[in-house]
Amino acid sequence: MEGELGEFAEEMQQQAEQIRRERTTRRAKQQAEAEAQKAHQDAEKALTRTASLVRGFSVRDDGKPLVGNLIGEDHVNYVLMYNMLTGIRIAVSRCQAKIRRPLSSEDFTACHKYSFDIIGNELTPSAKYDFKFKDYAPWVFRELREDYFLLDPADYLLSLTAKYILSELGSPGKSGSFFYFSRDYRFIIKTIHHNEHKFFRKVLPKYYEHIKSNPHTLLSRFYGLHRVKLPHGRKIHFVIMNNLFPAHKDVHETYDLKGSTVGREYPEEKAAQNPRAVLKDLNWINRGKTLELGPEKRALLTEQLLRDSELLKSLNVMDYSLLVGIHNMRRGNRDNVRSNTLRLFSPEVPITRRKQTGKGPKSPEAAALRRTMRESHLQPVGAGSFKLPEEDTGERQHFIFYQDEGGLRATDDANDDMDKIYYLGVIDIFTPYTPFKKLEHFWKGMQADRHKISPVPPAEYADRFFSFMKAIMRGGGGAEHFKSE
Repeated sequence: MEGELGEFAEEMQQQAEQIRRERTTRRAKQQAEAEAQKAHQDAEKALTRTASLVRGFSVRDDGKPLVGNLIGEDHVNYVLMYNMLTGIRIAVSRCQAKIRRPLSSEDFTACHKYSFDIIGNELTPSAKYDFKFKDYAPWVFRELREDYFLLDPADYLLSLTAKYILSELGSPGKSGSFFYFSRDYRFIIKTIHHNEHKFFRKVLPKYYEHIKSNPHTLLSRFYGLHRVKLPHGRKIHFVIMNNLFPAHKDVHETYDLKGSTVGREYPEEKAAQNPRAVLKDLNWINRGKTLELGPEKRALLTEQLLRDSELLKSLNVMDYSLLVGIHNMRRGNRDNVRSNTLRLFSPEVPITRRKQTGKGPKSPEAAALRRTMRESHLQPVGAGSFKLPEEDTGERQHFIFYQDEGGLRATDDANDDMDKIYYLGVIDIFTPYTPFKKLEHFWKGMQADRHKISPVPPAEYADRFFSFMKAIMRGGGGAEHFKSE
């Protein structure tokens, strides 16, 4: 009898334990549903267009983009940007919430996956659309952002995802990528091709070590690498990077310099009609331009360019360039260039449709990007629709080449300040020297001086790039000898 009572008591205890587990599970589910519902309502509230939106731009101080074209619900890329920003917010927040730890080799190849839908689950809140999101090497980029780029985590997320408002660059670059400014103009979301994505992941350890050893590098600063998968299998890879040009200063001249002089000239007659065009090497030489830097800044810039070019040589890449933006302090911001010019550093390229030949592989990603580009309908920003800041409030002041109002101020031979500010950065750094580039080098080398064309082997490219940049500084002798005869 006692044995039966013991078994009965044990059975009752097991049932009670099961009831408690079910109750705990039910409460957790209800709590998760409540949190998901709240997150959904917050997102809906942030994304809802109000009557204060005029021609796609908010007239409220707390919601309007500073530069560019607002991406609202009526924009063709609204769903894409919603998914990108929702993924960024959740992925970065999850990583930031964890206690810091030393990096391991596995962190460089790590990939965290998230699935979003209208219901939500334990890992992700409900979302307005169904999509999948990948966050690559989150711990590596967290350390880069916080320890070496000195970004405040909350400030970073707020700039990118607050109110889900972004503004879109007016013209696509030659790569077919899109550029989206954050609403405060500090960050750029740039879509990249799958090959660039794979190459970046491959060289990430070397990039990390270089940033660690060279905090004042001129290379593009990458803050995150992500992928969003849209319905029907579309996959969009993108990076988050720094915007080299400041929000508080007009950039009166822009040059994209490679050290190549074959085919590297923007027509001066077009430049006269469009003074905000991105000019090239021959324009710089023919206009007699010089980087006006005194001995101290010239020595610092030369040393950093040497270190950066040596890294790029070791990565076996080429086709990168030094972006130079010039702000004339005498002209100041009176021309309102920032409001009227929506381009960043990509030359304007007309969008053309090529006839299908029926030969060769077709890239679904490229087709998706081209289709989105064709469908995009962007409108210029109204002159009075926003007010840009007049002071540099970013983290760039901590770095040598960005400490003077976000840039590098010109100096004379006595190292005294002059009336120009240069905004400098090495861009497009992930183009490997592939067999296609070798073929391009061979073909163009038959038509022009093979040492002065753009596609040359990485070692030669790096040496020529560095020599050209030294030559265009004051006291460097000029770059006339780089011109083709």
